[in-house]
This record gives sequence, structure tokens and C-alpha cells, in this order.
Amino acid sequence: MIMQKPPTLILASSSITRRALLDRLKIPYQIDKPEINEQVQAGENAAAACLRLAQQKAHTVALRHPQAVIIGSDQLVAFENKIVGKPHSAEQAFTQLRMMSGQSILFHVAVAVIDTQGCIQTSFETVTAQMRDLTDAEISRYIAQERPFDCAGSMKSEGLGISLLESMHSCDPTAIMGLPLIATARLLRGAGINPLG
Repeated sequence: MIMQKPPTLILASSSITRRALLDRLKIPYQIDKPEINEQVQAGENAAAACLRLAQQKAHTVALRHPQAVIIGSDQLVAFENKIVGKPHSAEQAFTQLRMMSGQSILFHVAVAVIDTQGCIQTSFETVTAQMRDLTDAEISRYIAQERPFDCAGSMKSEGLGISLLESMHSCDPTAIMGLPLIATARLLRGAGINPLG
């Protein structure tokens, strides 16, 4: 019996965290950064924007690799019905974290997988995170050590950012880091790539 070779897998992201997460599934894959406009559209809420961007990333890379399976993923942080973006500076990170101290934050996470036939499957999850009451000194120490300037809401939860939380409610413990692996593995199986195959 001839074993059919699985299709090439491509992660449409240059995120080090997403790469580290996908590495857990022990599947060979390539990287192709989608380079899309990630601006939220007028009237678009965080959940809708997150799902659209995950799909757009996957579609953009699929155009370059029509014979491959593509994973696109996106994460947006929302607080009081407003999207909290990446801070890009220590001052903005401090402002974000002080604003969210002691509050409930929503992490919207979407993943899209396009198979070799061009069919797309998606999964979406919202993680509810309760922030601790943080002192200014704790916030400053966290920012100095973690430098979370490229993380939505200044939340680098795969690192020291986890110490900012009181609790977290999610169906998938990896979702808050930007690539929900339970959903990703399920979608990959549907696209002909089984991590245990």
C-alpha cells in the first residue's frame, strides 16, 4: 500500500509565538508572512474583524501557494467594547495596563485553514481574562522585563504577562497566545493533515 504524502503546510504569520505553538504539533511547515492591511473597518466589531483578518491572511498566502494547506490566525483584545491595539511604546503599554488593571478583558482569537482545493474552514473563540489589581511598580517592572510593545493590549501571556491575570476562562489554553491548537489540529485534520497520522 502506497502512503500518500501529506500536502505542504504553510503558516501565514511571522509571529514567533505562533511558530512556537505550531511546533507543538510536530508537523513540518513553512512560513509566509501575508503582509495585509490589519486596520479594523468602520463599524466592524472586534470579533468580526478578528475572523475577517484570519481569513484574509490565509487567502493572501494561498494565492501564492495554491497546492498547500494554509493556516491564518488573528487575535484582537477588547476592553469595554473597544479594541485595544499594540502599544508600540513603554508609555502606551503603561497606559493600557493601568486602564485594564482589575478589569475583565476579552481576547478574540480566530484561525482559518485553507485546503489544497481552496476550501476554507474557520474557528473562533473568545477568552475572558480577569486582570489583577496592579500597582504602578508592578506595571513598570513588567514592561521593563517583557517589553510587550508588539502584543495586543500589552499582554504577553506566553511570558511574564500571565502574572498580570487573576483568572482566565477558555475552551483552549493556547487560544490566549494567538493560535488555538485544539481548533487548529481539528481544522488541519479536515484539510488532510493529521498530527497523529
